[in-house]
Amino acid sequence: MTDNPSGPPAVTIAFIAESAGVSIPTVSKVLNGRSGVSKETRTRVEGLINKYGYRRPSGSRGSTVEIVFREMEGTWAVDIIRGVERVARQNRIGVLVSQLGPDSSPATSIDETIGRRPGCVLFVSEISAPEQAKLKAKDIPFVVINPSGELPDDVPFVGTTNWRGGHSATRHLLDLGHRRIAMINGPDYPFCQARMAGYFSAMAEADVAADSSLVVRTFLTREHGYAAALELLSRPDRPTAIFASNDMQAFGVYRAARELGLSIPGELSVVGFDDLVVSDWADPPLTTVHQPLFEMASAATDLALTLARGEPVRQVGVEIATVLTVRKSTTQLNS
Repeated sequence: MTDNPSGPPAVTIAFIAESAGVSIPTVSKVLNGRSGVSKETRTRVEGLINKYGYRRPSGSRGSTVEIVFREMEGTWAVDIIRGVERVARQNRIGVLVSQLGPDSSPATSIDETIGRRPGCVLFVSEISAPEQAKLKAKDIPFVVINPSGELPDDVPFVGTTNWRGGHSATRHLLDLGHRRIAMINGPDYPFCQARMAGYFSAMAEADVAADSSLVVRTFLTREHGYAAALELLSRPDRPTAIFASNDMQAFGVYRAARELGLSIPGELSVVGFDDLVVSDWADPPLTTVHQPLFEMASAATDLALTLARGEPVRQVGVEIATVLTVRKSTTQLNS
């Protein structure tokens, strides 16, 4: 139940589910008169509904799915929207896109979304604890796409295999004969940590001692990638290859290499992460880890709509595999 200073506590479907010791989809089935619930469970849930006087929230949910971005900078947002729209069309529902902004108050930022009564909500990368609580109180299901932080066990999400991506990128460079491989990593996010762990694991498997001075942590932007690469490549014992934790950082590496007169891939091999559309347009085209944003968004929409229908799901957390896309920015060392 949620606190209501002007009256008795509000009873939610989540409270009924917790009191009955069942899942929210099970309570939804009872409310909608659907099959798949034992007689004993149905009786217990109905008894709690009557006891606490649960009533459906006023105003029915619209036949829409809403995508909530903090920021929409970068072409990756386009792939996410396309993935959501594909599933939404198949289910004949509309798509709303909103941008809360990084400085929004977590306690109030989701109020407008709740007021629109979407069938379900997709959060890109982040969802705060107050936002989770507000959506649960209104019985609006939600899923997080590509989470940037740790989530409670009961929060549904669709992510990608970041460790595998970091491992395959580094393994590719090792197979080309590189040993002084630098990594430009991102902030202290779980997905950045996983990519870095994959890097160190591949180095260890190849019996190559990783030089911690070649690992730089910075922000996930072209400008910060440029600054980090400029420092790395200005050393007398500069790396022969750089693995950047996203494509924007990798484009910063390109800029630094050009300014220092280093050719890619002749004198420096570069690998990114994301596989943005523009990666294939770079000069030379960027070797990068393909992060399946379109597929992740499609899977997240399927999951959210399943929850909205009150149907059971096999698992609340899904990871879709990354794949290394080899282009022209990497080559055999001393070839």
